[in-house]
Amino acid sequence: MSKNTPITVAHGDGIGPEIMDATLNIITSAGAKLDIETIEVGEQVYLRGNVAGIEPSAWDSLKRTRVFLKAPITTPQGGGYKSLNVATRKTLGLYANIRPCISYHPYVMTKHPKMDLVIVRENEEDLYAGIEHRQTQDVYQCLKLISRSGSEKIIRYAFEYAMSNNRKKVTCFVKDNIMKLTDGLFHQVYNEISEEYPEIEKEVWIVDIGAAKMADTPENFDVIVMENLYGDILSDVAAQIAGSVGLAGSSNIGENYAMFEAIHGSAPRRAGQNLANPSGLLLGAVMMLNHIGQSEVAANVHNAWLKTLEDGIHTYDIFKDSTSKEKVGTKEFAKAVVSRLGEKPEKLKEVSYKKTAKKEAKKSKTGKAKIQRKDLIGIDVFLDWNSGSAEDLGAILKKVNTENLKLDLISSRGIKVWPDGNPETYCTDHWRCRFMVSTDGEVLNNSDIITLLDRINDSGFDFIKTENLYNFDGVSGYSKDQ
Repeated sequence: MSKNTPITVAHGDGIGPEIMDATLNIITSAGAKLDIETIEVGEQVYLRGNVAGIEPSAWDSLKRTRVFLKAPITTPQGGGYKSLNVATRKTLGLYANIRPCISYHPYVMTKHPKMDLVIVRENEEDLYAGIEHRQTQDVYQCLKLISRSGSEKIIRYAFEYAMSNNRKKVTCFVKDNIMKLTDGLFHQVYNEISEEYPEIEKEVWIVDIGAAKMADTPENFDVIVMENLYGDILSDVAAQIAGSVGLAGSSNIGENYAMFEAIHGSAPRRAGQNLANPSGLLLGAVMMLNHIGQSEVAANVHNAWLKTLEDGIHTYDIFKDSTSKEKVGTKEFAKAVVSRLGEKPEKLKEVSYKKTAKKEAKKSKTGKAKIQRKDLIGIDVFLDWNSGSAEDLGAILKKVNTENLKLDLISSRGIKVWPDGNPETYCTDHWRCRFMVSTDGEVLNNSDIITLLDRINDSGFDFIKTENLYNFDGVSGYSKDQ
């Protein structure tokens, strides 16, 4: 007799407790062997003064069970409250977010009856690092961080997922026509890793036209791998055009831990009314069962759920007079799925599970990249200055040149405004002043930077940020200005 698998469960906020009760009822009725530890996360924890929304004792449970089934939570507005999802993903190393987006035509209304794609989203970096600063009266910044190692992990995961699940193509969405270093790195790593999978079809799209094509002809895509922000936005779009965001489950996979959830929010306006559709969380739980090796139970639940859809037993959010037969509440929908356990869909595609996401995660480890020679050749100094034009600023800053560093250009929000700027270019109080090595081939050290900054400070300027400029093995490691 197989042992129970320990899992940590959070019932969440809003509709969370209702859909979690429905989900647990269905999977335990199907024979899931689980030892459930319950923790409190979300709104009430936040309001007790914990800005992370999770108590230290809850982390102890997560680290003990390594598997987290989480209902949606409510994050209070304002007050510096942090995203629990982001904190959990980054703390536990859940680098891969998997979101299947499938149409259930004709039982759920959609304009895309043949849609069956999976979005594999990087989960730990990009703009979701959440590193933001206010720098001047007018300008705020958010840092976009992309690493080679993070890109390697998620892209390899996407190809391993495709191999394990009989998927034929892995598409990459990027915006490297603009963000040539960060998105350019993601694209480069995709090209490198794709060579290891000759049996998988590959393609790359710029994210804007790629998103348009996904929304128009999603049947042309199979697995799509993306950075964090693009993946978050487009997985919601994909889920909605498949039929409803309320039907989409999600897994968050790392080397040692995993979290499973619905992709929708806590919908507090619908709470306590026995209206909510538990399908998204239920399909997240199905992914969890497959992950922990209870694949037969996962398939049994999934097929019973498909049969329920076929039979027209629908909650209010997907109920249509033309396709539905009975409008039911949360509890009644769960009972309908339980009553169909052991049955198979007749028209929708029957589901079977053979391999788990855990195996794919273990294959996703990467080695260390080759260390490159790193030469310091300049510095971008950012100023908060509002006392004249770009020409005025350039004339003043030329006087602070040092023996080893000279002013090369000034830009405002990435557009060069000195020398030879366009007077029509709109400038704020935020200036990037680029100083480069005076002699080609020379390499700077930190004392050269300090000397320059001392001279800028002595001239009365407020420098708010600096970025050193490096070449790596002779290749520029910084962006040019428009």
